[in-house]
Amino acid sequence: MSGLSRRRFLAVLGGMGALATGCATATPAEPVTDGSVGLRLWTHDPSYTATFQAALSDRTIMRGSAYAPSLEVTAASGSDLLTRTITQFMADGSPPDLLGIIISEFPRVMKGDLAESLFLDLSEIAEPFGDDLLRRGPYSLNGRLYGLDSDTSISVLYYRPDEFARAGLPTDAATWDEMLDIGGRLNQATGKSIGMVAGGDNTSLYNTYLQLLVQRGGSPFDAEGNLTIDTDESVEALDLIQRGVANGSFMVVGDPYGAAAAAAIKSGLLVALTMPSWYRVYGLEANAPEQAGQWRLRTLPRFSGGGHIASALGGTGFTVSAVNPGREAALDLLRRVYLTPEGQLLRFRTGGFLPTLRSLYTEPDFTSHRDEFLGGQRSFREYARAAEDLPEFFLSENNEALVVAMGAQLLGLYDGDLTPAQVIREATDSYRRQVRS
Repeated sequence: MSGLSRRRFLAVLGGMGALATGCATATPAEPVTDGSVGLRLWTHDPSYTATFQAALSDRTIMRGSAYAPSLEVTAASGSDLLTRTITQFMADGSPPDLLGIIISEFPRVMKGDLAESLFLDLSEIAEPFGDDLLRRGPYSLNGRLYGLDSDTSISVLYYRPDEFARAGLPTDAATWDEMLDIGGRLNQATGKSIGMVAGGDNTSLYNTYLQLLVQRGGSPFDAEGNLTIDTDESVEALDLIQRGVANGSFMVVGDPYGAAAAAAIKSGLLVALTMPSWYRVYGLEANAPEQAGQWRLRTLPRFSGGGHIASALGGTGFTVSAVNPGREAALDLLRRVYLTPEGQLLRFRTGGFLPTLRSLYTEPDFTSHRDEFLGGQRSFREYARAAEDLPEFFLSENNEALVVAMGAQLLGLYDGDLTPAQVIREATDSYRRQVRS
């Protein structure tokens, strides 16, 4: 195997289950250099399939390409696709040409030399864009980029202006301290809340914290994969959560994507929430289509201590096989769909994916968009402000250990049994025990 022994592969995969007994070829196949080429696309979301297929028939996007690609699509859950990619690479050295990896799954290929062995380094095609290209951190390893994110997943504050007006409360609070004061008064008067925090599985619990940590300017790990949660930013994020739960501003729900959250939205008990851009479709419109026109979005209130007016949560990074004969054709297609203005506009129109090139947020094709569910709001006026101030963060191969460690402590924070400092101390100790073992 190229750069990775079979024994090492088995060691880093650990308890993934039975693996094929073969081994990948020692060297990558000779690449196809032009003409017709069949590419295998593996994804968990039909919107990605629709986007790539639309690109192939778009002359503006494909103009000048040396290739005439066709797609063979495999759809399954994100975790299953990555497991199958690794086992197929082990078996015969032929993973999919294009693979969409959910951001929470990417740490699995940060172990050993997996990413380097499986995927092309995309740093060269990304380098000309400099800081204009958003969301590199979570898909980077040892200074190299292995995935291009499909959506900036900007976290904003969704709110019901009618509910705020009915209670005589403002919607333009500049800081979270002001927002919690408003939320506390609203909850005391009406029983309604202006946010939600997860109280169910560890991943949902952790994501509640992560979204606010990133907004405050922190990151769970640094670029080298070292744990970095013992910071003032982390304390302030946890303190905000605890105060919000205590005064009723934040409602505790088992799952932000489940029945309890849907019921709270439909019933009007949840009149504002901090969630990524994609929640507008999958959380608000899907669960309360009758509330079309009643919601708006704005950038996030700042922390008094600093940070940003935006955050991010979720994402899917697309990778290119490093060994398949169609790798150059796949790389060419990915570049055209993800790193050109035409491709980014097609992705937005086809799948609703926000641009990952910061400069596009002020282009007329985007600024002219009116979101009918949001009452015809020109949402890119807010997204553009958020994109200018979007923070970066990093992951580690030990990400799952932190998810478990932090999730186990957050319920104690909600109940007031643990202080933010205690949560950090307990989570750090648990993380280190897991990593050592």
